[in-house]
Amino acid sequence: MDGDGTQDARGTHANPVPRPAGPPEVPSVPPRPAGAPGMPPPPDGSAFLTWLRTPRPEALPGVWRFGHRPRPEEEPERIPGRQLFSGALIAFLVGWLIWSLLWNGYLGGWWLLPLYAMIPDAWVEPHSFAAVVVVYAYYVLIAGLIMVGVGRLGRWGEIWRRYGPPAWRRTPRAAERPPAPEDDPATWPALRAAGAGDAADRLAADARAGLMRDVDHARITRAWQGVRSGRHPLATFTGTVLSHGAAACPHPSGARDLPARQARHDLATGQVRLGTTADDARNPYAYRGTGLALGPELLGTSLVAVGPAGSGKTGSVVRPLAESLCLHALAGRAAVVVVGAAGAGAGPADAYDVVVRIGNPESVYDLDLYGGTTDPDEAAAVLAEALAGDLTDPHPGNDSRRATTVLAQLLGPFRAVHGRFPSVPELRGLLDGSPGPLAELRRGLTETGQASLLRELDARERQLAHPGDIGGVLADRVALLDRPAFATFFKSSGSDTSGQSRPFSLKALDHPVRVRIDLPARGHADASRVLARLVLAQFTASVTEREDRSLFACLVLDDATGVVTPEAVRGIQRLRSANAGAVLTLRTLDDVARPLRGPLLGTVGCRMALAGLTPWDGQDFAEVWGKEWTEARDVTDRQIIAESPAGKAWHAVRRAITGKAPTARAVTVRQVERERWSASELAHAMPAGHAVLSLTDVRGEHAPPLLVDLRG
Repeated sequence: MDGDGTQDARGTHANPVPRPAGPPEVPSVPPRPAGAPGMPPPPDGSAFLTWLRTPRPEALPGVWRFGHRPRPEEEPERIPGRQLFSGALIAFLVGWLIWSLLWNGYLGGWWLLPLYAMIPDAWVEPHSFAAVVVVYAYYVLIAGLIMVGVGRLGRWGEIWRRYGPPAWRRTPRAAERPPAPEDDPATWPALRAAGAGDAADRLAADARAGLMRDVDHARITRAWQGVRSGRHPLATFTGTVLSHGAAACPHPSGARDLPARQARHDLATGQVRLGTTADDARNPYAYRGTGLALGPELLGTSLVAVGPAGSGKTGSVVRPLAESLCLHALAGRAAVVVVGAAGAGAGPADAYDVVVRIGNPESVYDLDLYGGTTDPDEAAAVLAEALAGDLTDPHPGNDSRRATTVLAQLLGPFRAVHGRFPSVPELRGLLDGSPGPLAELRRGLTETGQASLLRELDARERQLAHPGDIGGVLADRVALLDRPAFATFFKSSGSDTSGQSRPFSLKALDHPVRVRIDLPARGHADASRVLARLVLAQFTASVTEREDRSLFACLVLDDATGVVTPEAVRGIQRLRSANAGAVLTLRTLDDVARPLRGPLLGTVGCRMALAGLTPWDGQDFAEVWGKEWTEARDVTDRQIIAESPAGKAWHAVRRAITGKAPTARAVTVRQVERERWSASELAHAMPAGHAVLSLTDVRGEHAPPLLVDLRG
């Protein structure tokens, strides 16, 4: 420092003598890194915003709408390449001939009259440069007009587009214009229009920062629909969004996504992509090459998929649909119950809120045998369907009502005495007609003065003496569940006094819950069928009694062998009006009673036949898909007989060259009615990994049977 406080220009060293030049000094402390090693880059919301802003135009049922480009309904006429080139060559020769005739004066000089009218007399003699330019420009103009005319006639433009440079390279998709602020979904215009601008700003900021996912967007959109319908106050919604941002309105589990995804999902439309519609002549042109997707609007009419083992029912249909419905549940839109054999591939346990492993002692949850109801008649109807539904005649009024009556005669008195329904061993003892349990139940009713229920018990004891009593059959079916492997299961509410059981009831489908039920198919096949019928009966009874039907409920039942009963078909018919649906898979339609195959395929709106189908199964699908009018072409070759010697000689030469007799071809075109897909085509013409799928949505719009590549 100098005396006046300014710093010396030579620096702050004590010795002002400059040092000799040398290599620069290496700092002893390295510079501070920009971030900690191994840290991921800061989140970027560009991918989410691109997904959100991608157009999703309205499309036909089943079309994957994400980035879809509609196609015309009718296929444009495509000229064969050989005909196209021959026509172009002929048109070129015609143009050359016209120009040659004009140039050589064979057509007169009338075509030069406009040129003579434009050129002044002073340009004619001697020939000036301007005159030469004008004359040859006129020649080029006339030649160009001829070329344009014959080019249109010969379709040169189509040759250029089909075989020229435009066909060599794939033209990049034109960049979409950024939407206007009032139409940009990333700015949440609906919230701003309703006066929740602060909440919209917070959500938009989280989206730009990469803190929002597709599940968050769907979940908040669902919550906003609740505000619009009046179920939730606007102030509560706004406060939650301002406090938590993209994590607002969480699912009860707190999860914001699944542990892993295997299929392509679009939660903006609610679709999951299953495959690609094949570019096949049997598919409508508007569907060819488009993605095939399903959503709640299609699953609301229920789906039946039939195909042999290994055809892809679980991996290509059940797993994607279960995954999609679980995402909808996290978004607060749906409740899903997935039923299948243990280890069948319905998804990891972390993807579900409730996992019931029947027969596994480590299972945290149990299945309520009576569906959580307190009404003995309702419990008897559901349990009778599970125990004896497959034994009933498809026509109403047979064993189903008798089984319901027998169970009601026992469940009502037992609940009146004990305040709960009987456990599996207790129910088996009552159905067997053992004197001890019935006497104890009678004594309890007598002590409480239940005279009306005593009459029910008297009727049950009188029926025990009849040889055709169905109580013995029900006892045998209950015995399938009264096994040591199931000793700790099937405890209804109030029947477990140890407090170790957590029975799950399908009454919980009023909430966006994800449930997986693993059946003990190995070693307990008959018990698994009883339990599958029980879950289906409880599902159809529960969803039709919901007060709030805005939540879509779906049952995914992998391997519905022995589950389809007359009452099950009637229950599936009622699901559409309750905003619910069912997905059933079968190895063959032989697993369904013959009188029920037609009603089952007629009840569901979505029918899928997978590769490997048998011809007799294909016949049932062919009948339900019906017929259509199509154009048939009959080609007839008629031999030409020559009469003159020259004609006979020419025919002999032609036969020697081609090896065939001269024929004349006659083509007859007529309209005929034929099956959309015949049983033979379904059994033998469907490639591996494909399926034929017909669709109907809840509004009644339908798609014809489509050949779909499930691997695309």
